[in-house]
Amino acid sequence: MPDRLRIGVDLGGTKIEAVVVRTGGERPEVLARVRVPVEADHGYEHVVARAARVIAEVEQKAGAAGLPVGFGMPGGITHWSGSGPERAHVEAPLVKNCNATCLNGRPFRRDVLVAAARPITFANDANCFALAEATWGAARGAAVAFGVIMGTGVGGGVVLARGHHGARLHAWDGAQGIAGEWGHVALEPREGPPCYCGRRGCVETYLSGPAIERAYARRASVARPLAEIAARDVAGDDADARATIEEALEVFGRALATVIDVLDPEVVVLGGGVSNLDALYDRGVDAVARWVFNDELRTRIVRHALGDSAGVLGAALLP
Repeated sequence: MPDRLRIGVDLGGTKIEAVVVRTGGERPEVLARVRVPVEADHGYEHVVARAARVIAEVEQKAGAAGLPVGFGMPGGITHWSGSGPERAHVEAPLVKNCNATCLNGRPFRRDVLVAAARPITFANDANCFALAEATWGAARGAAVAFGVIMGTGVGGGVVLARGHHGARLHAWDGAQGIAGEWGHVALEPREGPPCYCGRRGCVETYLSGPAIERAYARRASVARPLAEIAARDVAGDDADARATIEEALEVFGRALATVIDVLDPEVVVLGGGVSNLDALYDRGVDAVARWVFNDELRTRIVRHALGDSAGVLGAALLP
């Protein structure tokens, strides 16, 4: 990887973060960082302006100019508007499935390009997470890695190496920009929980943090945060916590084994709040092994190494 400065931007549901990173070393060197709230309640144009502003601010803070920019954000894009007979092809791609909901159905990528007055490379935030972990983190050295985010939603990204021995890594988008979206594989399409995507029984409806908390509340008739549910499972004094975590691990095993059967990655890196469940790395791995189409599980399933910075660092690797 060439040793040069790049800007990475990570847009989430509540904040926009931008960094200037020197790449090319064993570890990323962050020279400047800016974080601002998204303030989505102020409207679409406000978010566009804030995104353009953080790019300018972080570059100025680093004392640089004209740096390449990578931008990671939740959701994807569509080239169509409307539905049924009203469906029409649009000139610029529209955002979909973003948790900053005022962006959905709007040409955010085009508008940020115009507002920032510079080229920008965009990608899904899970792709950015996977790319950073494969470059500097827990999946370093893998020719094929799958990065998993299990938090308020469930997503994933696929990273491939071009060529051999130190080749440049790239996040694979796929033909439709949905590569790695295992969170919306329907496990129980008829009787599973409803998903915001309009289907039922998606992986996300079982393995997101809120989904696990809801499953526990249904069993125990009391609401508890995920960290407490996990602690009560480990302590062994709460049968409802044990049953809830066991159910989640079984779904995790079936769902991730399907990904491994198709992709056969060397490493799966787990991120997001649910990845803090220690049970994923022993009982969860055992569950995957029971379902994978092989007599042994050789894919490593590991915890993230870069923490909350993975998304913004991965974005800096896009351009």
